[in-house]
Amino acid sequence: MMQNVHLAPETDEDDLYSGYNDYNPTYDTEELENDTAFQQAVRTSHGRRPPITAKIPSTAVSRPVATGYGSKTSLASSMGRPMTGAIQDGVTRPMTAVRAAGFTKGALRGSAFDPLGQSWGPAPPLEARSEDSPEEKIRQLEKKVNELVEESCIANSCGDLKLALEKAKDAGRKERVLVRQREQVTRPENINLDLTYSVLFNLASQYSANEMYAEALNTYQVIVKNKMFSNAGRLKVNMGNIYLKQRNYSKAIKFYRMALDQIPSVHKEMRIKIMQNIGVTFIKTGQYSDAISSFEHIMSMAPNLKAGFNLILSYFAIGDREKMKKSFQKLIAVPLEIDEDDKYISPSDDPHTNLVIEAIKNDHLRQMERERKTMAEKYIMTAAKLIAPVIETSFAVGYDWCVEVVKASQYVELANDLEINKAITYLRQKDFNQAVETLKMFEKKDSRVKSAAATNLSFLYYLENEFAQASSYADLAVNSDRYNPSALTNKGNTVFANGDYEKAAEFYKEALRNDCSCTEALYNIGLTYKKLNRLDEALDCFLKLHAILRNSAQVLYQIANVYELMEDPSQAMEWLMQLISVVPTDSRALSKLGGLYDSEGDKSQAFQYYYESYRYFPSNIEVIEWLGAYYIDTQFCEKAIQYFERASLIQPTQVKWQLMVASCFRRSGNYQKALDTYKDIHRKFPENVECLRFLVRLCTDIGLKEVQEYATKLKRLEKMKEIREQRIKSGRDSSGCPRGRRDGSAGSDSGQNCSAGGKGERLSAQLRALPGTDEPYESSSNKEPDASYVDPLGPQIERPKTAAKKRMDEDDFADEELGDDLLPE
Repeated sequence: MMQNVHLAPETDEDDLYSGYNDYNPTYDTEELENDTAFQQAVRTSHGRRPPITAKIPSTAVSRPVATGYGSKTSLASSMGRPMTGAIQDGVTRPMTAVRAAGFTKGALRGSAFDPLGQSWGPAPPLEARSEDSPEEKIRQLEKKVNELVEESCIANSCGDLKLALEKAKDAGRKERVLVRQREQVTRPENINLDLTYSVLFNLASQYSANEMYAEALNTYQVIVKNKMFSNAGRLKVNMGNIYLKQRNYSKAIKFYRMALDQIPSVHKEMRIKIMQNIGVTFIKTGQYSDAISSFEHIMSMAPNLKAGFNLILSYFAIGDREKMKKSFQKLIAVPLEIDEDDKYISPSDDPHTNLVIEAIKNDHLRQMERERKTMAEKYIMTAAKLIAPVIETSFAVGYDWCVEVVKASQYVELANDLEINKAITYLRQKDFNQAVETLKMFEKKDSRVKSAAATNLSFLYYLENEFAQASSYADLAVNSDRYNPSALTNKGNTVFANGDYEKAAEFYKEALRNDCSCTEALYNIGLTYKKLNRLDEALDCFLKLHAILRNSAQVLYQIANVYELMEDPSQAMEWLMQLISVVPTDSRALSKLGGLYDSEGDKSQAFQYYYESYRYFPSNIEVIEWLGAYYIDTQFCEKAIQYFERASLIQPTQVKWQLMVASCFRRSGNYQKALDTYKDIHRKFPENVECLRFLVRLCTDIGLKEVQEYATKLKRLEKMKEIREQRIKSGRDSSGCPRGRRDGSAGSDSGQNCSAGGKGERLSAQLRALPGTDEPYESSSNKEPDASYVDPLGPQIERPKTAAKKRMDEDDFADEELGDDLLPE
């Protein structure tokens, strides 16, 4: 038998699965029927030996007499366990434990060796989940609630506050249904409190975002009063913020302090922020001492820029000069915690290092550092401008102290900006000499500061019409910084003022190339193209500017004016309508629109806009003249009287307005009032021929005795008129030059105009279109009034903008504008 026993070969330890399918054929029970040695042993007494007795239980087994084919029953050992090689539960146990791992032998003969069970086929499909089960319904509903909360947050971040609130409300409704279903299926302690908290918190946030403060406070109260929510007390900060928005400052402070009490001291940053809110609320209530206590505590624990600036404001409010100085020094000392600019400069030519520097030069971290530095500079500049006039005896000394403090800090570059701001303060105080002297101090500074100072000097001299000095400093500014768009704009303005429009356009174009957002240069180049009669290019410039400055009245007027020059009145009227929507009380824009409607023959619309213009500015002679002529033309002479009376008040030396008043009385049938008016005119202007003629007519018709007196005066004046005309004619014949002489009264027609265009005494074209003053008072005229219109903005609008701080006058569109980058507030 031992001849057929073969030892298993040694396997490679590195191959864990080598020899996995190899086994000793001795243990193959399927071949026992053909094994001669085994069959012989079964038939002889060797196979039926009695068990060996011993003190210690032996593992020898007592076997029953086996058949020639082997027994199928279990052969128990002396210890009562199945013997090796027995069959148990239909599976043949191996005769030895030395076998491949996982090997089992089935009772079925002829089965292949399959330790991994690959012959069993694919696993049976999972049992289908029942969608009608309560657990599945709860799971799906919970998923839907989470989705609604996410959609609400996304809508809020996109600015759709109404949709965000609707989603939050829907999530709240579904979450309540979910809670009721969970209570029916599981125990109350299995409710998802985190989901309930998130739904309520999101709903309160959306209520607050939509300014539904009462609903938001109620929702926050539900969260805060529920003891099952951990850390819900922090939401009292949000409640305090809502009360602050409602200007209920006492409750805001109360909730801030309640939140501060519930936040442990380990959360230092959050406690500092809440204390800062408390300080701001105290400032709003005027309790500056309490605010100072809060901000002083913050600056001692964790100093920051906002707290330092608010501390300066509080001390400024109570007028403590020394504390203002100390607070400014604390503000200057606040660490920025940003990297130096040298970090972003490559120290070598290593391409890998250069790529890394290029990648981080404008990444999000770098942008955040720039924003933080810009914010710090803004706070420091604002604080310095605020306290400089009050911390010392004069603002100049105060600015000098601030400059010295800034120079000794990490913000050295701000010292020059403070000096320039000092010059601007001189300008606001109308001390131009000191402003110029301060700005001239920068001529020896570095290029950036020199360019800014020279730009402002150029602007000052330009406003004073000293174009030579303005051009000189504009050249200095351009040479110091060729990429300064404000300097190039001012240089273009000086060239524009000298009439060289082509060269001015080149400077404006260069300014736009350096800074495409320089609106002053774009506006001025549009004016330049108008001067050059390149209307299409001018219109293109103003339309581009309109896309940038949507509600700029100047730009809207220029577009309308260009369309008018292009003989497109419909477009001009449309843009003037937009202009009026921006500045509805501008009388000149209204009168301009009325003039366009009048030129188109629409008298009713023209009257509407002229009347609105008169209502806002009742001293415009052109508008008054048109309205009076309109009422005379429409046979409402009584209404025209008030307009001519106002014109006579504005121009009391002009007799034509008083004559028009008398004419209106005469045409309306009020002869006595007309006679009294003519007598009053004769007393003021005794040499007016027109007045005497109507006095003679009226006295004759009424039958008054004064008619002879007025007739005598009229003859004398007519004789003087003939003598004067003869003198003028003889003088013209002798010298060849027209020489006119005024009659002495503005309404007299004795003065004659020469063919060369000399100004004589005559009524305006508007009044000449009305019934003549020498016509009978019964007659009427059907002539249309000639509403001549003067450009509401006048030639002043064509003056180019200067690159300094913008100032908009709503009525006259002043064009001398100041640039924000040059004159900081």
